[in-house]
Amino acid sequence: MTKTAPRELREAGGIRIVRPVLPSLEELEPGLRRILETGMATKGDNLRAFEEAVAEHLQVRHAVGVSSCTTGLMLAYKASGLTGEVIVPSFTFMATVSSLVWAGLTPVFADVDYHTATIDLASVESAITERTSAVIAVHTFGNPARMRELEALSRKHSLKLLFDAAHGFGTLYEGAPIGSQGTAQSFSLSPTKLVIAGEGGMVTTEDDDVAEQIRIGREYGNNGGYDSAFAGMNARMSEFNALMGLHSLMRLEEAAARRNEIAERFERELGRVPGIGFQRVDPKDRNSYKDFSITVDPDAFGSSRGDLAEFLGRRGIDTRAYYDPPVHRQSAYRHFAGGVPLPNTELLAQRSLSLPVWSRMDDEVVEYIIAAVEDAHDANLRASA
Repeated sequence: MTKTAPRELREAGGIRIVRPVLPSLEELEPGLRRILETGMATKGDNLRAFEEAVAEHLQVRHAVGVSSCTTGLMLAYKASGLTGEVIVPSFTFMATVSSLVWAGLTPVFADVDYHTATIDLASVESAITERTSAVIAVHTFGNPARMRELEALSRKHSLKLLFDAAHGFGTLYEGAPIGSQGTAQSFSLSPTKLVIAGEGGMVTTEDDDVAEQIRIGREYGNNGGYDSAFAGMNARMSEFNALMGLHSLMRLEEAAARRNEIAERFERELGRVPGIGFQRVDPKDRNSYKDFSITVDPDAFGSSRGDLAEFLGRRGIDTRAYYDPPVHRQSAYRHFAGGVPLPNTELLAQRSLSLPVWSRMDDEVVEYIIAAVEDAHDANLRASA
């Protein structure tokens, strides 16, 4: 059922995988003027206001602004006193693991649940040794990890628990925002997310000592007297980024609500297409849908994930195959793999495909994407007839 090309496709030349919603110049102008007039380009009022607003929104004691989610993870690992081996999923963005290696830690890969795409508890428990100091879980595509169970498992084995919450703004766990669970969580504020600061990250924690160590760490490890408490880095968030983030945070609930409307429509309509599967979300939770990712069963659909991506590309629809290859097969990290099978990780890497989703996507674009996937399946039926 071919649909007429939507305005987005006609005017922009393609339906991009993301289209950030940014504050207007008029909204930013008073804050920008103050930055320029005062000369406070970093460590100023915007950062303090943004941190306070995030802490209030996420219902957490501390929110510490940093230059990126990756530097936030590096500082959180350092501040939490991790040593030795750390269990981490391989079906994740490379930064989850690169920050571990930069912190001098050894990643041990665990499998994920095929349906939720979040870390599998049984796989975590089987990977624990006397050298394990922590578990890192990921809220994959914005679907919250099973935090209550992970906290219980971590207590049982006396392990630290941290979260890569890069996709976590807009996520709800058991009806409440994430951010307070575990030792620390690190959020991303890059242009693909629901809250956008241009570049930047935010680390949240209930632990006063961890928060203080992260604040010192983002200032080169300088404790205020030019005596390095430890080897830190420059991980400061600029005042401009904080200003953008503060205005973007005001739109978070609107963004999450719209993405969930789109996801519901995708699932309702594409659920009729054989071979198309969806990320499973607990009814008590809310996925932020930073990404809307389907799975493609080639036997039922009639062609592979790659074939579908090519078909959609010819219709002007951008897609992404996250995370292929998974981290344990990437050149920099494969020597950490250890030969432990990760069957769900491998299957998701072969089958997962992220469709475009934006916080202000028009219904016309949603309908066009749905029709294109249906057309791809119909083309497979004709080819096999």
